[in-house]
Amino acid sequence: MKVILLKDVRKMGRAHETIEVSDGHAINFLIPQKLAVAATPDAARRAEGYKAKGAVAKEVQTHLLEQNLATLAEARIVLKMKANEQGHLYNAVGEDEILAAVKEQANVELPEDVIRLEKPIKELGTYDIPVSAGKDFGRFNIVVEAE
Repeated sequence: MKVILLKDVRKMGRAHETIEVSDGHAINFLIPQKLAVAATPDAARRAEGYKAKGAVAKEVQTHLLEQNLATLAEARIVLKMKANEQGHLYNAVGEDEILAAVKEQANVELPEDVIRLEKPIKELGTYDIPVSAGKDFGRFNIVVEAE
């Protein structure tokens, strides 16, 4: 059965794509969960319209992200955390804490899913934070200091 995805579905496809799935999976899971609709000509026209709008919105969002990264490159983001004498933090610094600090100190709003930490930060120091949104990526620095 051909369906048009309404949302991104892991290991299946992106929103507004037409895919082929088994009848049972479409009828019992995708359609009741409002993840997809049957691929009718009318639904296909609507999906193309949404794709076009989504492309424009993504371009605007990419431009905004580039501007925000340029602002962050010039800003000094400092996180004050409790640490022991050896410089180990009591609580690890994760993506949420970094986003909050960026918003508060640099007055820059970043989407939640753009920061790509390999592992949480657990020691004092200066860290290079990777930012990725699709094909576009960049970096900015933060400083973790003891309280």
